[in-house]
Amino acid sequence: MGFFQDMVAVFKKRALVFLEYSKESKDVYTFVFEKGDDWTWKAGQHGLLTVTHKKIKTPTKPFTLASSPSENVVKITTSITDNPSDFKKALLELKPGTKMTIAGPLGSFNLTDNKPTLLIAGGIGITPFRSILKQNEAEGNRVTEQIHLLYMDSNKTYLFKDELDAIANVTVTYLDSRDDLHWETEKFASSYKDNGNYFIAGPKAMVDSISTLLKNNNIPKRNIKKDAFYGY
Repeated sequence: MGFFQDMVAVFKKRALVFLEYSKESKDVYTFVFEKGDDWTWKAGQHGLLTVTHKKIKTPTKPFTLASSPSENVVKITTSITDNPSDFKKALLELKPGTKMTIAGPLGSFNLTDNKPTLLIAGGIGITPFRSILKQNEAEGNRVTEQIHLLYMDSNKTYLFKDELDAIANVTVTYLDSRDDLHWETEKFASSYKDNGNYFIAGPKAMVDSISTLLKNNNIPKRNIKKDAFYGY
């Protein structure tokens, strides 16, 4: 989706009705909302979620949609520590039936070409890849070329591991070392070079580091898509 389309999408707000939340790990929660009949998105996109049930200083935050368009709910997955922001506190206070609003969908972090693809996730950056992989599976594996997911998590939590392991036609490598992540990235880049697509999602420092690594391995900028997570 282009810049001007994103600008238009920002003003397209709709209500989201909260259903439930679940705890994925010690500090990570998934919040589930009704999807509605007239709203969809491309797997990998995000929306601007706004708290409406209480007044807080910063009521709107961007969130990648962890659910795929083929699922019948909207899922938002985020980390919440022992000292959460007012926004995160508001999420934990949601009751079934409470409404929030969401604007979007936004972004172009999605599969478009049938090429060998490397997905590189750091921690909570797995959320867009869950959506992308679940949607590709629902579409009968539209992308038939190799898809390899590198999932880096120094805590070895590996969100959605059971779901990821059950998805066919994707190779998942679980990592807890940055050196191993760099080695696996360079191995894929040396095999497919500019014939491959490269997606990176996670903390900004990791995204920038891997992007630089790919460019140093002669991967063109046009083959690299990035989704940096700030403070999640």
